Amino acid sequence: MEWDVVPGGITAPRGFRAAGVHAGLKKARKDLALIVSDNLAAAAAVYTTNKVQAAPLVVTREHLAGGYARAVVVNSGNANACTGEEGLRDARCMAEVTAREVGCRPEEVVVASTGVIGVPLPMEKVTSGIRQAARNLSVEGSRDAAEAIMTTDRRVKEIAVRFNLGGRQVTIGGVAKGSGMIHPNMATMLAFITTDVEMTPADLRRALVAAVDATFNMVTVDGDTSTNDMVVILANGQAGAGPTDDKEYALFAGALEYVCRYLARLIARDGEGATRLIEVEVHGARTREDARTIARAIARSNLVKSAVHGADANWGRILCAAGYSEAELDPEKVDIFIQSPAGREQLAAGGRPFPFSEGKARDILAAEEVKIIVYLNQGSAAAEAYGCDLTCEYVTINASYRT
Repeated sequence: MEWDVVPGGITAPRGFRAAGVHAGLKKARKDLALIVSDNLAAAAAVYTTNKVQAAPLVVTREHLAGGYARAVVVNSGNANACTGEEGLRDARCMAEVTAREVGCRPEEVVVASTGVIGVPLPMEKVTSGIRQAARNLSVEGSRDAAEAIMTTDRRVKEIAVRFNLGGRQVTIGGVAKGSGMIHPNMATMLAFITTDVEMTPADLRRALVAAVDATFNMVTVDGDTSTNDMVVILANGQAGAGPTDDKEYALFAGALEYVCRYLARLIARDGEGATRLIEVEVHGARTREDARTIARAIARSNLVKSAVHGADANWGRILCAAGYSEAELDPEKVDIFIQSPAGREQLAAGGRPFPFSEGKARDILAAEEVKIIVYLNQGSAAAEAYGCDLTCEYVTINASYRT
């Protein structure tokens, strides 16, 4: 790699501070986060494709229309979705209070929420939490912020990478949340990325859209696409360097995609009730879109997910999912493998059974990270998708999520 993984998350880049506090939206855990750039930053975002969109997304779209921002305020425990005009007023209030506390305009504040849908925000707690978070802002605050945006997540999700650009050291950091309602075209996930690279809003958006398309849009946990999802990036330019040619832009874009993929894999690994991370590789497709379509179909198949949970090498379910994906394929050319730290085993050749060891296959599928590899043998395009196994715990979590 041309970059090094470093500690610090979203506060690893120069000129960023963050905080995470308990405002009382949840019983005990941190539930409000603040991320602030010391100066106005170029900004870009990608949003859920769900036609039902929460109030914070409406407000954030308005605020990022000009391509710049100073701060991000996020609450967990309440989605502020399906809350009508009151929800819009509350989202705008969050921006106004944040702006007063950090010294910027309300239009320079990104607003995000995650949690239960259809419940008004307890604004007294939210505004008090924003003030508390503003007092706690620090260059060591990334992990607190990452904890504060979690809902049913079991693991904190953060990363930072550092590399040289134009002879200067630059950094990209990120945090994310997500473990349920996860499906391509965004999901119940939020991700916030910071960088001290100098970028125009247009170039920043171009890089972000490409990175999200290759990573977050290839994650599926349960087939549900949420009302609140967004990925936001701020670039404040404090490193004093930015891409000056195609090679340097590609380096920045590659590092950004690495950050997004790292966070996307953590989301898939942390799927509600999950015990396995499932990576699906599809090779030899006629087109990239065919490869993506098949990979996502396999990763989201409840039958495939259940088979992996039971360590059952039921390869017919994999081929079945590829077949109903509506992508082009010839089933008589398809080869299927499974792989994990426990080894690699071929399950099918030319769409037919291939002699394999049931015991070895069981050991492979029992690992915490399992790879399903499908060769279509029809072209040169490839894609990866990320998912997790389906367990009884998923039902338990979602049967009582609101109560």
